[in-house]
Amino acid sequence: MSTSSPADPAVSPDVVEIESTLTRIAYLSNRARQHERLMALAGLSLDRAGAALLRQLAERESMRPGELAARLSVEASHVTRQVQHLERSGFVTRVPDPDDRRAQRVQLTEAGRAAVRRVRAVSCQGMQAALADWSPEDLHRLATLFRRMVDDFVSHGDEEAAAPPSA
Repeated sequence: MSTSSPADPAVSPDVVEIESTLTRIAYLSNRARQHERLMALAGLSLDRAGAALLRQLAERESMRPGELAARLSVEASHVTRQVQHLERSGFVTRVPDPDDRRAQRVQLTEAGRAAVRRVRAVSCQGMQAALADWSPEDLHRLATLFRRMVDDFVSHGDEEAAAPPSA
């Protein structure tokens, strides 16, 4: 696959290819049709935003709505609406924040944890089928490199957030 050169010639062609490929993966995995298929196979009726919120909550015991909004890169009002809908559906509940009793945190209910397990199981089955011809060594190498890339992205993002704004 040929990609055009970035505006900055200092960017490696491999980085351009990685960025392009990740963009394509994100597009393919976030298509409405793909989401609908995944939800049907998991036996759930969650929209993409609700599913994303549940997946984020599955990574932590509980989170404040503002933290969820930041992790999902959306407005807090969007998270508030999603939490209300998921709460009515029995997937999440609000609990007092142990660090600040005036605040609340959102956490998965058992139904929410079961929903995330079903979505992940169906998603992993699809990925397993797509990568069926890959050797165990290649799968391990890819998993290691993806984990490293995500860790570096998170670390870089944390460094950018901590840096003072440039004048």
